[in-house]
Amino acid sequence: MSWTIISASLPLFARAFLLTLRLSAVSIVFASLLGLVLALVREYRVPVFSQASATIEELFRNTPLLIQLFFLYYAFPTIGIKWNAETCAIIGMSILGAAYMSGAFQGGFDAIPSVQTESARALGLSPMQMIRHVTLPQGLTRSVPAVAANAIFIVKETSVFTVIAVPELTNTVRDLIGMYYRTDEYLLQLVIAYAIILIPLSVILTLLERRVRRGTFGDN
Repeated sequence: MSWTIISASLPLFARAFLLTLRLSAVSIVFASLLGLVLALVREYRVPVFSQASATIEELFRNTPLLIQLFFLYYAFPTIGIKWNAETCAIIGMSILGAAYMSGAFQGGFDAIPSVQTESARALGLSPMQMIRHVTLPQGLTRSVPAVAANAIFIVKETSVFTVIAVPELTNTVRDLIGMYYRTDEYLLQLVIAYAIILIPLSVILTLLERRVRRGTFGDN
């Protein structure tokens, strides 16, 4: 184990770390927003869109991200649609994440007591009023654990971006090992880098889940 080699590669790892962090954050935000829309469309059985939402969820949850990225990055340019590797990575991860987030939000919506929705209908609330006052406040709090798990999943899956040459952490390590054959040093940095991202994220999400549970269900 050479600390000189580790020290020399730190600037490169810092850039890869920040890129991984940025791609993860953007993908989580887009996946959450799109997943919420898909879940609401299915919850309120919007004609055509409800079926499309179910199809998107099943398609992307049951195909590997690797294949999806290859398709986005290499197939779309043949029909004139071109984007850089980072944009392709964000699009692919956002859609995959949305498929999982949709299921997480749907589970939260399904957990809302039926008496709540029945009471809202009896009061004459419109669908938009039900979404605002019943579905979102109660469904989102109940979906926090699943959403948190999906957020961690998205961060881990950024390692697949190496297949389209995005210079994130895993791709950087692969290139360094290929050039200098120093496996131990670079893999150690890779593990530490992901731990720096995932451990605080996991702690924050766990604390958020506990706080939401206390506020929603009255746990002490």
